Amino acid sequence: MRTLVPLGDQAALAYFEDEAAALRFAAAMRHVKEAWLVDVVQAYTSVAVFFDLDRTHFIRVAEHLRKVDQQAPELAAALEARLHQIPCCYTFQQDLPRVAACTGLTSEEIIGLHAGTEYTVYAIGFCPGFPYLGYLPPALSGVPRLETPRLRVEAGSVGLTGRQTGIYTEDRPGGWNIIGRTPLELVNVADAYFPLRTGDRIRFLAIDEAEYQRLQGRRLG
Repeated sequence: MRTLVPLGDQAALAYFEDEAAALRFAAAMRHVKEAWLVDVVQAYTSVAVFFDLDRTHFIRVAEHLRKVDQQAPELAAALEARLHQIPCCYTFQQDLPRVAACTGLTSEEIIGLHAGTEYTVYAIGFCPGFPYLGYLPPALSGVPRLETPRLRVEAGSVGLTGRQTGIYTEDRPGGWNIIGRTPLELVNVADAYFPLRTGDRIRFLAIDEAEYQRLQGRRLG
């Protein structure tokens, strides 16, 4: 752990040297449950730990977090990260020509690289359940966001920009390059359905439009 600071009066924010260390710590914190623990939110190299102020305070939490940090490699090693296969229809490829122009790759090469890479959920945000997935292969990296974001990107759209790819879980404005769409429902706020969490591993499975229609509306897993 590089730094540990208060985040308001009901959370502690820990910073780490890299994403792997933050992932191990977040996994360990979720495993070693405490009565005062409210939530663990990891985002790239930081982890926010929210606690019940009626049960504890920052100084005690900080002591506990430093102990967990020392044990994190051993604890996390015993926990296997979940692997999800998410079907993606690359027929819905609004920005594939743009990605091809930026990378010098053919459409087939882009799809092969994107679907052939295993990603890690490093953060969740922007809209409910939106997974930030890293990292793209070098040959597919560096594509900038759209100059003018779309006013509406359909739920399930799979996009990429920079070194990351991600999935729009709701209809939202957005500026990522859309190269496909999943038929799965990945978020349902009313049902508190949020199947993805940081540390999960993701692989995209290329499907055709017929399979997309068959799977449309199903939930992950």
